Amino acid sequence: MSPTKSASQAGSNRENVGRSEEQRLSTELLEPARPFRLVKYFSYTGFIVILIFILGLTIFISSQAKDLVLKKNQDYALLLANNLNHQVFQQFVVPVAIRFGYIRLREPRQFELLDAVVKSTIHGFNVKRVVIYDLENTIAYSTDLTLVGTKSVSLPEYEQALQGKNSSLLDTTPGQEFTAFDQVYTLRTFFPFRAEKPVLGAVGAVLGVFEIYQDLTDEYAEISKFQFLSVALSLGFSALLFFILRQILARGENILEIRNEERLRLEEKLHQSQRLASLGQMIAAVAHEVRNPLGIISSTAELLQNKIKAHEPNNMLADVIVEEARRLNGIVTEFLDFARPQVPRPVKCSLSEVLEKNLTFLAPALEKDKIEVIRDYQGPEYIEADPDLLYRAFLNVFINAIQAMPDGGRLRVGVGLLLGPDGKNQGLAEVVISDTGEGIDQAQAENLFTPFFTTKNRGSGLGLAIVKNIVDGHKGTVTIEPGAEGGTRLIFHLPLRQQ
Repeated sequence: MSPTKSASQAGSNRENVGRSEEQRLSTELLEPARPFRLVKYFSYTGFIVILIFILGLTIFISSQAKDLVLKKNQDYALLLANNLNHQVFQQFVVPVAIRFGYIRLREPRQFELLDAVVKSTIHGFNVKRVVIYDLENTIAYSTDLTLVGTKSVSLPEYEQALQGKNSSLLDTTPGQEFTAFDQVYTLRTFFPFRAEKPVLGAVGAVLGVFEIYQDLTDEYAEISKFQFLSVALSLGFSALLFFILRQILARGENILEIRNEERLRLEEKLHQSQRLASLGQMIAAVAHEVRNPLGIISSTAELLQNKIKAHEPNNMLADVIVEEARRLNGIVTEFLDFARPQVPRPVKCSLSEVLEKNLTFLAPALEKDKIEVIRDYQGPEYIEADPDLLYRAFLNVFINAIQAMPDGGRLRVGVGLLLGPDGKNQGLAEVVISDTGEGIDQAQAENLFTPFFTTKNRGSGLGLAIVKNIVDGHKGTVTIEPGAEGGTRLIFHLPLRQQ
């Protein structure tokens, strides 16, 4: 293999690698970014966090409420136990000891006296039962007569009371329905039964143990209902917050997606502008290089045409050369028009006058192809625009329309003001040009303004691209769509004033 071929292949490989890298970077830039799923991540996370916080707060408040109820009833029981200790000792122990010389609760008279003292003391208080134990853990007295004389199970609270310490025990037993609202709560308070001495504040020996039963079922049931209601309200409130949060985040996500799409469109437009700028520079250079030899070919062909006609009038070879040279010159002119920036020089001009100038110039071609022109000029009277550039833009459109109707047809030209749904002026003039020609494929409509895209057998594909450049330079828009009568319909929107 020769060194020249090796160097050529190496350069080609480097060019292919560079082109592949450029395509990869372009694909990465234009690839739509995966949307940040705000709704998926934040709405559910926020719902769970809010729910856990509210449930935790509800459980904490309910627990504190139960502790307060328990503490209140414990204090209440201790006050009652102190009063009961005083009343039993003063109204039962002392009088019975003086009268009988002994205390024996098995005797009905002594038991009835003690029972009267206890019941009068606890009357009107929330006390379910009162039990008095002797020092051997036997029930000496109870408001429930079935328990009198039985020996109770020794509990730590009973042992502490024998040592002179107060203590409480909360019993929980399930109800008949085994629900949180059906449970039975009983507070059992153990208090030492002491002998009282005459000296104020002095205490004597422990004679037995008081056990006071308090029913807390109703209070705990109310707390359980409050807890259940709080949980239900928490769930409802969390669901409402979740819905509101989801709506807000969904709206935010939609805004992000719209901005992402807008960013991609701007990036694509930037890349398109860069490509067109590079393409325009290349076209301008090639067109200038082609135009000079083309002028020589054209002038030489005209001289040859004159000489041939003098000797061979029927020889058309020179005519073909001249005609093709003129066609090629027209293509080069289109290339230069596309490559040169179309910077408008706005002045006060009339759209109807510009359009009439086009139609007057094309009148012979319209008459030749039997094309009927229907005009509908309704204003505005004047706009700020470059009449020369608009003339060139409309001329390209009219030529395309004439070429699309070789067997005749109708060409409609309309001018008016663009009005909004409320009937107000949008500050735009509207020009509509439609024909009854061959029409377009709707799938190709978006590509018709792309440089070098054409549906004709002969053509550069730059006509509509030049039209779009001119309209964009005027800060307007142009769209193409199938016409109501077949054919093609182009709609121009041009601002009334250039800012």
